[in-house]
Amino acid sequence: MKKWTYRLLAGALTLGLAASLTACGQKTENKTQDGEKDLEKITFVLDWTPNTNHTGIYVAMANGYFEDAGLEVEVVQPPEDGAEVLVASGKAQFGVSFQDYIAPGLIGDDPLPITAVAAIIQHNTSGIISRAGEGMDTPKGLEGHKYATWDLPVEKATIQQVMEADGGDFSKVELIPSTVTDEVSALESKSVDAIWIFYGWAGIACEVAGLDTDYFEFADIDPVFDFYTPVIIGNNTYLSEHEEESKAFMAAVTQGYEYAMEHPEEAAQILMEAAPELKSNEELVVASQKYLAKEYQADAERWGEMDPDRWSGFFTWLNDNQLLEGTVDPNAGFSNDYLPQK
Repeated sequence: MKKWTYRLLAGALTLGLAASLTACGQKTENKTQDGEKDLEKITFVLDWTPNTNHTGIYVAMANGYFEDAGLEVEVVQPPEDGAEVLVASGKAQFGVSFQDYIAPGLIGDDPLPITAVAAIIQHNTSGIISRAGEGMDTPKGLEGHKYATWDLPVEKATIQQVMEADGGDFSKVELIPSTVTDEVSALESKSVDAIWIFYGWAGIACEVAGLDTDYFEFADIDPVFDFYTPVIIGNNTYLSEHEEESKAFMAAVTQGYEYAMEHPEEAAQILMEAAPELKSNEELVVASQKYLAKEYQADAERWGEMDPDRWSGFFTWLNDNQLLEGTVDPNAGFSNDYLPQK
């Protein structure tokens, strides 16, 4: 579900952002036949194919929350260079990203003009899954086992830190370069022993398949890894020049996710109607939706709220471990101001 590939985001600024940003502030004319007020056109770009991270968006569309807010929302797939670049260019006003994806784009004299405006899932539900009973239920247990790696600096630094905290030695892990798309098959075939997953999809997939697993979450071991993933991002120019519409959009999105929390089975059906290709995995979609219904807001006072300390803590960790090509402002790149007030 999450493509963990650090892109050269800052390079996208050479692609004529200035011209595109001008278009960002323009309102699309969508006149209704009966002379009612035009709907504000908003383009929303996903990070990946439709899945249960996106359910609130599709619910807001299907239940008319966007239309009630005076908005016409089009959902599009991400380009090869990512949702962040499309939002930064102004060709999409909002989209899905991740705190760790945002960080590289905020560095330098010409940072990407994007801001995280809501946490889709309140806590980081990623961790390491393995076959049950083989000793990998803690980080130290990864020693001597095959781990499917993306071979990325942040990934390896994370695993090294949690292993050392558990008294383990990262150098004793057998790293198998691999992008696993079917975790159940990979574990059953023993091509690898351990995989970094997001539990809301891959973990639930293992449950649905009846595969016994062990699992530990990074955030349970070190709170610095409880960063925000995924998030909704907005284009800075649009946010500033269309504050009312931006808040209306986020209010409708909030309604969508609140509905998904209260009615997970119905929300799953709405998602599958919007993305029929998911119907072949209906049991997984419904189970994932039920899991995420408890995770979207979790213990936060409202859906979407981002804790400044958690945000800055992760960026500080990236800086301290020199995992970026430069230094990111720990407090940059997010705002709770567009969420509806409780």
